[in-house]
Amino acid sequence: MADASAPEKTIPTNLRLLMVLEEIAAAGVPVTPTAVNESLGLPKATVHRLFHRLEQEGFLQRDIDGRSYSAGLRLRKISINVLSSSRVRTVRLAVLNALTADIGETCNIATPERDGMVYLDRVETKWPLRIQLPIGTTVPFHCTASGKMYLSTLAPRMLSKYLAAAIMDVHTARTLTRPEDIHREIETTRNNGYATDDEEFMDGMVAIAVPIMDDLGRLMSTLSVHAPTQRISMDDLKGHLGRLMKAASDLSEMALR
Repeated sequence: MADASAPEKTIPTNLRLLMVLEEIAAAGVPVTPTAVNESLGLPKATVHRLFHRLEQEGFLQRDIDGRSYSAGLRLRKISINVLSSSRVRTVRLAVLNALTADIGETCNIATPERDGMVYLDRVETKWPLRIQLPIGTTVPFHCTASGKMYLSTLAPRMLSKYLAAAIMDVHTARTLTRPEDIHREIETTRNNGYATDDEEFMDGMVAIAVPIMDDLGRLMSTLSVHAPTQRISMDDLKGHLGRLMKAASDLSEMALR
C-alpha cells in the first residue's frame, strides 16, 4: 500500500477526479474505491468523497453489489464522443469505405452500451436493396453478431449472471432465447474468434462480426458486415473473415494512436 501522505503532495487536487476515472476505465470491470486507491494512495476519506461526487454527477454508477462502481452514462458518452471525433472518424471511414468496396456489402462499427450494441459508424452498400440500421441504432446483445461478439468477452461468471437476468425478446423464428442455447452459441463465438447472426435478428439478413481490441487486449468495439440473404449466404460472409480481421486490426491501431 502506498504512503497515504505522498500522493496528497504529488497529485494536484484538480487531477484527482480524472485519475479516478482513468483507473475505472483501465479496470474494465466494476471496482471498489479501495481497489482504485491501491494505485492512487489517497486518504481513504478523500477517495470515497471523489467516488461519491462522480456518482452524484453521473460519471460513475454503483454496481449491483452496492460496493463497486463502473462507468456511468456521462463517462460512457465521453468515450463515444472521443471515438466519434472528426480526426479519428475520417481515418475510420476510410477503412470502412475500402472494406465495403471490397466486400460489396454494408460494414458497421458498434460499441457496447448497457442495453445493447450501438452503431457508431457505417458505410452502406451501393446495392439498391439494403437493410436500414442507421448510426445511433441500438440492437440486442443476444441475437446480433456484434452483440454475441461482445458477450463472448465477458467473464464466465458475468455471462451467466447476464443470461439469468436478461430479457431475450424473440425477433425471428431463429432467435435463441433460452439461456443454455445462447450460452452454447457464445462459447462457439469465443472459440471461433468471430460471431454470426443467421437471420436471428431480422428475417432475410445475415451478419458476421469480429472484435476491435484496445491496448489491453479487451474488446473496444466490433466490426461487422451484414447483407440480405437474397444476395449473400452465411458461408459467403465467412469467406470475408480475413478482410474483416485485417480491417479490425487497422482500426484498433488507429484508435490507439
